[in-house]
Amino acid sequence: MAKNNPEVVMIGLGYIGLPTAALIAQNKTHVHGVDINQNVVDTINAGKIHIVEPELDTAVANAVKNGFLKAATIPVEANTYLIVVPTPFKAKNEPDISFVQAATRAILPLLKEGDLYIIESTSPIGTTEKMMDFIYSERPELKDTLHIAYCPERVLPGNVMYELVHNDRVIGGVDEKSTEKAIAFYRQFIKGDLHKTNARTAEMCKLVENSSRDVQIAFANELSLICDKADINVWDLIDLANKHPRVNILQPGCGVGGHCIAVDPYFIVAEYPMESQIIGKAREINNYKSFWCAEKVQTAKLEFELKHSRKPDIAIMGLAFKPDIDDLRESPAKYITQKVLQNANNEEYFIVEPNINSHKVFKLTDYREAAKKADIIVFLVAHKEFKTLNIPSDKKVLDFCGVFK
Repeated sequence: MAKNNPEVVMIGLGYIGLPTAALIAQNKTHVHGVDINQNVVDTINAGKIHIVEPELDTAVANAVKNGFLKAATIPVEANTYLIVVPTPFKAKNEPDISFVQAATRAILPLLKEGDLYIIESTSPIGTTEKMMDFIYSERPELKDTLHIAYCPERVLPGNVMYELVHNDRVIGGVDEKSTEKAIAFYRQFIKGDLHKTNARTAEMCKLVENSSRDVQIAFANELSLICDKADINVWDLIDLANKHPRVNILQPGCGVGGHCIAVDPYFIVAEYPMESQIIGKAREINNYKSFWCAEKVQTAKLEFELKHSRKPDIAIMGLAFKPDIDDLRESPAKYITQKVLQNANNEEYFIVEPNINSHKVFKLTDYREAAKKADIIVFLVAHKEFKTLNIPSDKKVLDFCGVFK
């Protein structure tokens, strides 16, 4: 390896790749970050960030200033390669690993004996082994000389920089040598425990963790549907039920979003459809909850017209997939907003998302102005700003996320 080359190449500089690159660079390890978006590359090289995450701006600014982090659109030679790219879906909710393969193909000419290759992207079971076979089919002279492993992230948006350091990690190699090499790498930056396993188990562990949460949220969302028909306050009900020492029901919302919980269960269902009965049904319930919320808005709109003989002004409060972040990936709030606007009929809508400055589709309004002008206020995300609002009693409020629970 050339003298001036970095120790680590990070393929993907998104919500996980960039914080991870910054963390590694903070530890005085030279990182070469790669992203296909030139604007992202330019932003990072200017010491700035393109996503909202506490403490990330400082970490990136310092890493770039001190020369330990550099971004580009193509990889260079290193000792360790981390693949942190999206794994989207094809038709019928089948996972698509083409981004992982494209990232792997990009580094193929650079790989050499003894290198460490790690996939962090959420992946179907067996992906790490498929990439190993792909690498060795293209570079047969390297067969059994690389260290290949899978290590999923376990972080919560809004607290990523802390959790990257302190959360436990599951690390699985294609063989014992690969597992040990990967653990030695992560141990330089992570204070949480590092748990050894094989690649297939590590892949499944990531999927199971988020599927478990999806099932628990589906139970809460199903309760909210039942309570609506039974004329019971679901928030009060859950609070009372959770007084039981062995009950811990989650809070309902307008669905499930994000690039983990709303997506990962499909990786299991697609491969094991007959066995994944609860997991698959939970996905259906959480998706239906978003449709149900959109229908509730439509009903409230029609009821207002009948009562007041005019069209209502409607505030849609929140687009992110969870409170106090700017991440709109797989957001049920965004889906509901789109569904509501599809049925628009000359009403005025105020779309609110306090964590972003603009949106390419929706014209955004300040949350205070929206709440003041609207006849119907629809809370889809429990952002902290919304909880400070004083809503007059003459306004119709649809609180799908417990802002005023």
